[in-house]
Amino acid sequence: METAPGTRGAYPQMKGCVKMEKLKICGGSRLSGTLRVHGAKNAALPILAASLLPGECVLHNCPRLTDVEAACNILAQLGASAHREGESVVVSSGGDCCCCIPDELMRRMRSSIVFLGAIIAKCGWARISLPGGCELGPRPIDLHLAALERLGVEIGEDHGYLDCRVRDRLHGGIVTLPFPSVGATENVMIAAALAEGETVIRNAAREPEISDLADFLNACGGRVRIAQNGDVRIEGVRSLSPCEHRVISDRIAAATYLSCAAITGGELLLTGVCTEHLSAVLPCFEEMGCRIETTAETIRLEAPKRLRPLRCVRTMPYPGFPTDAQSPLMAAACLADGSSMFVENIFESRYKQVPELARMGADIKVEGRIALVHGVRELHSASVHCTDLRGGAAIAVAALAAQGESELLEIGHIDRGYERFEENLASIGAQVRREA
Repeated sequence: METAPGTRGAYPQMKGCVKMEKLKICGGSRLSGTLRVHGAKNAALPILAASLLPGECVLHNCPRLTDVEAACNILAQLGASAHREGESVVVSSGGDCCCCIPDELMRRMRSSIVFLGAIIAKCGWARISLPGGCELGPRPIDLHLAALERLGVEIGEDHGYLDCRVRDRLHGGIVTLPFPSVGATENVMIAAALAEGETVIRNAAREPEISDLADFLNACGGRVRIAQNGDVRIEGVRSLSPCEHRVISDRIAAATYLSCAAITGGELLLTGVCTEHLSAVLPCFEEMGCRIETTAETIRLEAPKRLRPLRCVRTMPYPGFPTDAQSPLMAAACLADGSSMFVENIFESRYKQVPELARMGADIKVEGRIALVHGVRELHSASVHCTDLRGGAAIAVAALAAQGESELLEIGHIDRGYERFEENLASIGAQVRREA
């Protein structure tokens, strides 16, 4: 699928994001050791989209994920090139730009919509289909389109495609989001970077990935400022310049590996993290009885033999508890000594992994956005399907503590967001292997 570490090579064309491979996990091993957390998928993807604008950019700490490969294939379709050099991706985007992304590429990941702002800013028009990826319930792109219209984009629909055009040049404006959408905030930031005048995004998303995108744009000569009240202010410039940028660490991967250690009664040291980005997550592990020690860039977790239950975990926009970390933590709660409650406020269909966890003996009751997890004494092995990216991670967490060997199917979902997942788990004591 990709070149070996330390070599140059273009990303190949992909046939699909879900590979017909499986993981075999024999549960019961206590995980212990050290892991370095890879770069953040949710930061890398919008930065890759934005790299269409400056020319040549080098993105360090860019994770090896199928979603990153999909983004690089989109860049190739648009006339840019992307190749990997070790942990970095080099993007060259000079010259002519194609303004159309075929349906096949858009359907590989839902976040592909973030390319819309970049294409419009570079070319003045874009033609894209609706994006694909994990099915997590309604996530309309109306927020994106309405926000871009405030910058002068005219939008039409033609046989399932969106036609977006600008008569002259994008212009600044005040964009007030009805919900702090991460994707809509990113799209407007990228488009507004080359707009005439100032753009102000009110009720903008505050996730760390937003700040990372701002840092990238500023390194390219952009003028992006995040105000104390959370407003994002972008003063448009005529052009952006090449730069080098290091992608922040993946806070969701960190939360997932902490869940793996917690459910197995293990001890784990995570390095290369930004502890501040996990301020809403770490107290949950402490509530479950885990001992947590932190520095600015490390987290050490020591889990008890049996976890305590969680009173109530409510997913919220940052700085609240992240929805992407809910599924792995729920899996850990399946073996807690008591009942835990989860309230999902972001995505309607974030509980798709529950039937698969039930096949392993979990006791979970779902009512609308609320899930009540009654801890059981043990989980047992089963053949289970990875339902989506974070749901697949949750199933892996459960399998690590289940009695016997579990078979995880459709693990291409996991490959979308976790770099060398089974290798990392094996390095800290898990009995896991990948099979075709």
